[in-house]
Amino acid sequence: MSQNHSAPADYSDLRALFLNCTLKQTPELSHTQGLIDIATHILDEHDVAWEVLRPVDFNIASGVYPDMTEHGWARDDWPEIQAKVMASDILVVTTPIWLGDKSSVCTQVIERLYANSGLLNEAGQYAYYGRVGACLITGNEDGAKHCAMNVLYSLQHLGYVIPPQADAAWLGEAGPGPSYLDEHSGGPENDFTNRNTTFMTWNLLHMARILKDAGGIPAHGNQRSAWEAGCRFDAPNPEHR
Repeated sequence: MSQNHSAPADYSDLRALFLNCTLKQTPELSHTQGLIDIATHILDEHDVAWEVLRPVDFNIASGVYPDMTEHGWARDDWPEIQAKVMASDILVVTTPIWLGDKSSVCTQVIERLYANSGLLNEAGQYAYYGRVGACLITGNEDGAKHCAMNVLYSLQHLGYVIPPQADAAWLGEAGPGPSYLDEHSGGPENDFTNRNTTFMTWNLLHMARILKDAGGIPAHGNQRSAWEAGCRFDAPNPEHR
């Protein structure tokens, strides 16, 4: 059966961004890119626009402000990446595992995403509302679920919607064994990883479609601008007890 015929909706107006938080600059081989390729193949089948960036290729300043050149840094490429984040309906943060945790690049990316979390959209909600997020993890040591919990918690805290089963991972044998794209690793043939990556991709598409058709998250009970103006959305108001 053709995948296009079985798809329940048209997804061609959606846009996805993958932030590959590998420590390797382009064009070095990234094993994490192997999982991204599974997802982007599905997106291609349904005419979804997508882009993969390696933050390590950019000169990203450390800090928790939108543009760190306003805080003493001579250069900060993050605003360029942030513009692509805001133009995307889907954000997938991907990372290798080092010492049982996400990469240092991934930590910096989340910090910089957080730097813009206080901005508001036109409805007075936090700026990331109406977008969906997920993560992909690779490594040859334990820690995939730990990394996924951290990344997915961070994304939802910033305002992203996290659909069901929004993470996938591949782990080789513990220790200095083969990595995902190494010969005879078994990674690309691993049914568990292929299934979870596929489910993640489709759930992102479904949820992004739902949100876009609905015009985002309803703007009631979650508008910071209204809260600061005194609206309490039926919550107890200590000033009026």
